[in-house]
Amino acid sequence: MPGPYLNKVFLIGRLTRDPELRYTPTGTAVATFGLAVNREYLTKGEKKEETCYLNLVVWGKQAEICAEYLRKGNLIFVEGSLQYRSWETDEKEKRSVIEVRVERFQFLEKPNIEIIEEKEELENEEKEENL
Repeated sequence: MPGPYLNKVFLIGRLTRDPELRYTPTGTAVATFGLAVNREYLTKGEKKEETCYLNLVVWGKQAEICAEYLRKGNLIFVEGSLQYRSWETDEKEKRSVIEVRVERFQFLEKPNIEIIEEKEELENEEKEENL
């Protein structure tokens, strides 16, 4: 069906859980995590807030970076597209979900320095043990 199509989302929100890193059978990294995005609006002169919870999927090297540096509560900017997936459970129930497939992301806060320092300490300890 011809026509102009656009599937692009831009989001700023906070992680609802730590990224979960897995690898496909071919060795490709994939990370999944949740993002909470708030929207403020006025109704009858009263300020209200609504939160939308989304599932995000990141592939490749970016997935490994997400898993290494992002944690629940971090504020990030995400650019991606919507992706529909469906499957059947072991009980033969049909399930489906719309997720955000992340193409690019940007930290809007400094990554958790404690995590980076702990990683560097472990790497240094491993180097010393190997000497």
